[in-house]
Amino acid sequence: MCGIVGYVGPQSALDVVMAGLKRLEYRGYDSAGVAVLADGGLAIAKRAGKLVNLDKELSEHPLPSAATGIGHTRWATHGGPTDANAHPHLDNAGRVAVVHNGIIENFAPLRAELAERGHELPSETDTEVVAHLLAEEYSACADLAEAMRLVCGRLEGAFTLVAVHADAPDVVVGARRNSPLVVGVGEGEYFLASDVAAFIAHTRNAVELGQDQVVELRRDGVTVTGFDGAPADVRSYHVDWDASAAEKSGYASFMLKEIAEQPKAVADTLLGRIDGSGTLSLDEVRIPAAVLREVDKVVVVACGTAFHAGLIAKYAIEHWTRIPCEVELASEFRYRDPILDQQTLVVAISQSGETMDTLMALRHAREQGARVLAICNTNGSTIPRESDAVLYTHAGPEVAVASTKAFLTQLVACYLVALYLGQVRGTKYGDEIRDVVRDLSGISGAVERVLETMDPVRELARSLAHKNTVLFLGRHVGHPVALEGALKLKELAYMHAEGFAAGELKHGPIALIEEDLPVVVVVPSPRGRSVLHDKIVSNIQEIRARGARTVVIAEEGDEAVVPYADHLVRIPATPTLLQPLVATVPLQVFACELATARGNEVDQPRNLAKSVTVE
Repeated sequence: MCGIVGYVGPQSALDVVMAGLKRLEYRGYDSAGVAVLADGGLAIAKRAGKLVNLDKELSEHPLPSAATGIGHTRWATHGGPTDANAHPHLDNAGRVAVVHNGIIENFAPLRAELAERGHELPSETDTEVVAHLLAEEYSACADLAEAMRLVCGRLEGAFTLVAVHADAPDVVVGARRNSPLVVGVGEGEYFLASDVAAFIAHTRNAVELGQDQVVELRRDGVTVTGFDGAPADVRSYHVDWDASAAEKSGYASFMLKEIAEQPKAVADTLLGRIDGSGTLSLDEVRIPAAVLREVDKVVVVACGTAFHAGLIAKYAIEHWTRIPCEVELASEFRYRDPILDQQTLVVAISQSGETMDTLMALRHAREQGARVLAICNTNGSTIPRESDAVLYTHAGPEVAVASTKAFLTQLVACYLVALYLGQVRGTKYGDEIRDVVRDLSGISGAVERVLETMDPVRELARSLAHKNTVLFLGRHVGHPVALEGALKLKELAYMHAEGFAAGELKHGPIALIEEDLPVVVVVPSPRGRSVLHDKIVSNIQEIRARGARTVVIAEEGDEAVVPYADHLVRIPATPTLLQPLVATVPLQVFACELATARGNEVDQPRNLAKSVTVE
């Protein structure tokens, strides 16, 4: 949530910052603003609402030409989405401008302290106190980076701060604690952003900032220190995708593009992780094999869609390794005093690598002595850096807020982790692993075949756009798929949707079944555990007998479900544990099309943010 861009260099700062903010719109926001340093002073513009409102303001009241500037898209926390609460925030003299992601937890006493010293703070935000504190510190030391270090020493909470001062026209200073910030390194120009997408059109060379660090950008270079002023070690890296990967490429929405990219994303996540003999080679998993052989419990922590990937991972981990596996909502994990020790492996799943709930969960796990393995899509983000090991998915940038290709690649990564544990521990023979790897390698083509047959699903979605409720049922790994299908519909269509374990239907949810209620049922393969298949066919009969409209997702060749399906969606036959990789895709298409038919913005659903960087 929230987007930050800063720039120092020869180009028009306003043009660079505005273009960067537009690339960060996917993060979710409800106001936007910019500040540039020009003619010995600060010029700012900010407006509530989308960037189009800020564009209009800038066209009517242009800012002066400048080579240094900062910008922000705000997702409201303290104070509503108003012009006054939009960032940047200034000190009373109008010499300091600050933008901020996160929450400053002790802003109230700081605000009261500033008010006692005669400062006027007209906004309702926690951010504004930083501008006033920076102004005080700068007046004493005349060094913006030092002023930032001193101010950060007084702040509590999670924050990324970026600031400029009218007396330092070629300087942008940033600081981070528990919230993302990355440096872009160009030819004689430098960028600061909450995501590399903001500057990828200018450079693919980046520097990751660590916890509690301050960065100073000047025209002649970058300096990074800790909050204590000591020089900090930083890691440079090269972004392996370019600006075109973050464009719509002719699709009506990023979500449609990202759904279509799933076959390639699945294949890319497998790339380089299987040698010629079919053996897994996960070089990123730096935890020694001897340590993994001693693991006696696996705990998966994640939020939202990633949590559903974890629920599916549990089936694979326990089946292939015989290690008990728990799956926890990261937001609840550390508050229930979980039992962890040095024999516990915690798997933290996050698309952005900045999910605050998951980050706090992994920190708690490490404090208890557990080893942490991250599954993440974003190179250089905080969660991989603070984990003992990482398995990167290679989905490429995912711009739409509701996750699609990141979910499928998280599943692939979870399967790889489960197989690797089985390989290291000897619970799976080499030929068994090769068989599963072969099946995984064929999934990309299976997903492609599903996407080629989605026109009836789109037509069905349009016909149901007037409905108020859709229910989803599944068994075994189909249950998390049902949960994910319901989540997608909630996120995109803003309608009531619930996912249930089909066996629980008779324990209460069947009371919801009524005439013409759409019920989507994910049917397990009859070739796997046939008893599961027979049970869910009985569930379909139960709901159809009560007048519901059944939408049945079943594999090719499953004829037992045909008499009970009002709408039948065929998917390629796959092994039971891998079925979510193909069964989820029709649900993504269904939710996207239904939301579009209702006139909703599928890339940026209301009230949601792509990267949730506050608890």
